[in-house]
Parts: sequence; structure tokens; C-alpha cells
Amino acid sequence: MRPLQISPETAIILSKQLGVPLEHLMHMPQHILMQKIAELAGSEQKPSSGEADPKNGSTEKP
Repeated sequence: MRPLQISPETAIILSKQLGVPLEHLMHMPQHILMQKIAELAGSEQKPSSGEADPKNGSTEKP
């Protein structure tokens, strides 16, 4: 299996956000990486769906 074809900067950012060592990230199968990125994107979108913000107690209306 060949390493992922992503830039070094992208690899470092993904490694930090996913909590995966850089070496593991570069040899991770592409479909697994895409699944983890989708999960990360989904978890980032949930707080902004109009629910109460735990930081300041306000609610956002869409």
C-alpha cells in the first residue's frame, strides 16, 4: 500500500485533529481516512444546529 497523496501541511493538521500519529495517518487506507474526516466534520456541525451554546448559554436560531 502506498502512502496517501496529501501535502505535508495537510497531513500534520489531520494528524492533530484526528489524534493519530503522523506515521499512522500516512499509511492509513484512504476509505478509513475519509470516514474519520466525515465523522470529524459531523461532530463540528452538531453544536451549530440551533442548540444552546454551553459556553455562554445563548441559543442560535437558524
